[in-house]
Amino acid sequence: MKLIIAEKPNSAEKIARAIGDKVVKKTDGGSYFEVERKGEKILIVPAVGHLYGLKPKNSGYPVLEAEWIPSYEINKNSSYTKQYLNTIKKMAKEASDFIAATDFDVEGEVIAANILEFACNAKRAKRMKFSTLTKEDLEEAFTHPLPSLLNEVKDAGRARHFLDLMWGLSFSRALMSSIQKAGTFKILSIGRVQGPTLKILSEREKEIKAFKSTPYWQVTAVIKNVKFNHEKERIPSEVEAEEIKKKSETAGFVEQVDENTHVQNPPFPFDLTSLQVEAYRYFGFTPSQTLKIAQTLYEQALTSYPRTSSQKLPEQLNLKKIIQNLSQQEDYKKSVDLLKGKVKPREGPKEDPAHPAIHPTGSAPGGLNSEQGKLYDLIVRRFLACFSTPAKRLIKKVTVDLGGEKFNAEAGKTVEKGWMEVYQYLKPEEKELDFKKSEKVKPEKIDAEEKQTEPPSRYSPASIVKKLENLNIGTKATRAEILETLYSRGYIEGKKSIIVTPFGLGVFNVLEKHSPEILSEKLTKKFEEEMESIQEGKKESIDVIKEGKEVVVKLSEQFKKNELEIGKELIQQLNITKSNKNILGKCSCGGDLTIKKSIYGYFVGCSNYPNCKITYPLPRDSIVTPTGKVCAQCHTPIVTIKRKGKKTFSMCLDPNCKTKESWKSNQNYKNAKPAETKEKQT
Repeated sequence: MKLIIAEKPNSAEKIARAIGDKVVKKTDGGSYFEVERKGEKILIVPAVGHLYGLKPKNSGYPVLEAEWIPSYEINKNSSYTKQYLNTIKKMAKEASDFIAATDFDVEGEVIAANILEFACNAKRAKRMKFSTLTKEDLEEAFTHPLPSLLNEVKDAGRARHFLDLMWGLSFSRALMSSIQKAGTFKILSIGRVQGPTLKILSEREKEIKAFKSTPYWQVTAVIKNVKFNHEKERIPSEVEAEEIKKKSETAGFVEQVDENTHVQNPPFPFDLTSLQVEAYRYFGFTPSQTLKIAQTLYEQALTSYPRTSSQKLPEQLNLKKIIQNLSQQEDYKKSVDLLKGKVKPREGPKEDPAHPAIHPTGSAPGGLNSEQGKLYDLIVRRFLACFSTPAKRLIKKVTVDLGGEKFNAEAGKTVEKGWMEVYQYLKPEEKELDFKKSEKVKPEKIDAEEKQTEPPSRYSPASIVKKLENLNIGTKATRAEILETLYSRGYIEGKKSIIVTPFGLGVFNVLEKHSPEILSEKLTKKFEEEMESIQEGKKESIDVIKEGKEVVVKLSEQFKKNELEIGKELIQQLNITKSNKNILGKCSCGGDLTIKKSIYGYFVGCSNYPNCKITYPLPRDSIVTPTGKVCAQCHTPIVTIKRKGKKTFSMCLDPNCKTKESWKSNQNYKNAKPAETKEKQT
């Protein structure tokens, strides 16, 4: 009898219904499926992800040895896996042939290998390979399985698990040991990928905090309701800006009109990272949220396997049939018609040996929630756009001369929509510039506006995932998870713009001072490349693990020499975090502007009180957080105001700032009272 091991219950049911003539769902602790196919009895048993995990063999650090044991014995939150494992063990006793049908990637190979080895005592097994859970793909994968598991992939996956456990547990225990020796307890963690990610974010945070804004001026002219910018984008002094403004307040002429047609080729198909970036851009989905939704769409056989780095759509996917099936869906009929029968896509350079680019299966969805519907539509339209024609944009640039000063304006309009008509998410600005060379013009308005240079922007959840991919740190499947760990540890905050918390910055500073290799991007990348070498059959996993152990031992010995000092510095950072919790930015006197409390409620005051008596009001019943930016007009810190049931907004602290001239009639400052100097500031 054949026993098929699936990764999840949904997948098991899809496989059963794809290959079985008769399908019966049964329960024996965990659920499974018994099918009859051409008179043969086949059992399909699901796992629920990893049924085995690594347990370290020693307390303390470094952790150098671990063994695979059932997940429910390691973590009580995994107790539900016991019934599934027991069912697999029982069914395995009746089986003579084994087939692995877990997801076709590194993790899927590890899940299958562990179950087959530890639960089934199977010496060999065939391997189903599929990228979608459609009946056709599953039937093909069952009828023509690979002769065995991919041993190099399995070895690479197990090596990754061991290195991640050894590294993460060793140095997380080291951090907690150091702070405990110094007199307190706090759960801390740092991992092989977590460390470099914290470093990247912290270095950007320090760069932002160290940034000193400098003023500059921009001169603009409005002509025929079109805004023109002076050719000198940043004018260093107000005097020079006013001189340019004065010279420009006169009639002039159009000096140059340039028109160029830009061809914009269709986009590449989605790999996981580009899907995460686009879903964040258009819907605000975090990378982990996008992956979760994409996994659900895959399990419903609506889209292909999401954990892929491929930008290829090979012919064997039967692309023509997928497009034809999509044309039967009302939402996509018009888009398919625009392709005019084209079935050759524009592909990107990235490949993945396991899976093609993310694509729809052509199956019609039903009962999707709002988030699932949005992501499904994004995937379908991106897929169809790959088969479309290039778009063409007419870009027009106009240069005018006003009193000898040159001003420029640029605008574009789409002359051929091409793929943009299919991929409706991209909506470029459409604007005409109605000017002719040598035409006489006169400005309706000339402005000289003071601005401030701005620090580099913070990473968003999507851009940091993209950065990690570019550095080859982590895997396509784990980068989003690493980010969530940093949030859960309190090292970072902010869902749209990632801010490293004072404590996260403190952990980075301490490790950078005493054990910089724990944060090393270079070292992490080196091990990533070595694990890829295992997968390619160029290196043995035992050699890579041995090298990893040597590094962990060396760094652990180095850490232990400074353990007490590290602990004291971490406690100091904790205390600084507590005292800095309410700091919103710098006062003009050099002190810190912090949230304080008076008899009227909360307000902003200076740490140099009573020598400095500057105060600012705050809206009531609000959560106020710093942005790290200052207002270009009044130079006070800009903060974010969040109020229950109301729209979150950003503002500077000064209620009399020019930016708030239009606020007089609204409720932004209703009930906000400024502090009086005689009030007690706490």
